Amino acid sequence: MQEKTTYKSTGVDIEAGNAFVERLKEKVPTIGGFGGMFKVPRGYEEPILVSGADGVGTKICICSRLRDYTTIGIDLVAMCVNDIITCGAKPLYFLDYISLNTINPVVDDIMTGIIKGCELAGVELIGGETAEHPMTFDIDLAGFATGIVEQSDVIDGGDIHAGDLIIGIESSGIHSNGYSMINHLAREGRLKITDEFLTPTHIYTSLVNELLNEVPVLGMANITGGGIPENLPRCFPSNVNRSLNPIIDWNSWEIPDIFKKIMKSGDVSKEEMWKTFNMGIGYCIVIPDYAEKDAHDTINAFGYESWTIGKVTT
Repeated sequence: MQEKTTYKSTGVDIEAGNAFVERLKEKVPTIGGFGGMFKVPRGYEEPILVSGADGVGTKICICSRLRDYTTIGIDLVAMCVNDIITCGAKPLYFLDYISLNTINPVVDDIMTGIIKGCELAGVELIGGETAEHPMTFDIDLAGFATGIVEQSDVIDGGDIHAGDLIIGIESSGIHSNGYSMINHLAREGRLKITDEFLTPTHIYTSLVNELLNEVPVLGMANITGGGIPENLPRCFPSNVNRSLNPIIDWNSWEIPDIFKKIMKSGDVSKEEMWKTFNMGIGYCIVIPDYAEKDAHDTINAFGYESWTIGKVTT
């Protein structure tokens, strides 16, 4: 006689999922409803909401290899908020999506990182989804962030002119891009994976807020997949992209050792490295030349290194 089929027998443990939500409510009491709510801040005349979604890619595979999921949630928040702040927005709230083949203690470690990331970014975690998908992939993460900016304060690169300077702000390391190459080299035994490959992505929200108060910021770029060559041009408006050209001095900062290690282990060309990784620059701002000292002073006061890495030309 065949046993009766239950949801649990097919791989979905509702009780385990409910228990996880109850544990999470102890840390984030406001979650659990059908929809997350957030009260729009007062003081805006023409508020613009700015939203972004992203993930952590195959960095999650490094977590599995090292059996450490405690910081990947910080990466998830960082990948989302670092994008939306490029137009001058102040992040407000965050939602997460976690998919895994079975509810297990790993999900608590992931949420610990997400909560920490939200604290670092100054955003409220208002909800999310934890999906149990048996017989499929292992773990995947996605995040969603929304911020707000006064319409007149939107930074769209429209005020960038020839002669403006490009300031590069240090990354914490690899951040969350390029890991497909890293995992490939690790599988081939050409690259040893250590804890430095899990260093969380810098969250630049507090720094950018201060820069916007102290320096005339004309454009910003979050340096993610594609590196500087792909991401820096995105902060120039399309209608002037063809006439303005960012010229980068590729020798103006020291490339961190972890990138040199990847390049040597995989016999990766410099060109391939530049278009795959951030190479030590996690975020860029474009400023007038007269604000150079103030920009560096503000960045350095937050504990970040910075370099004048280029100039805008025609």
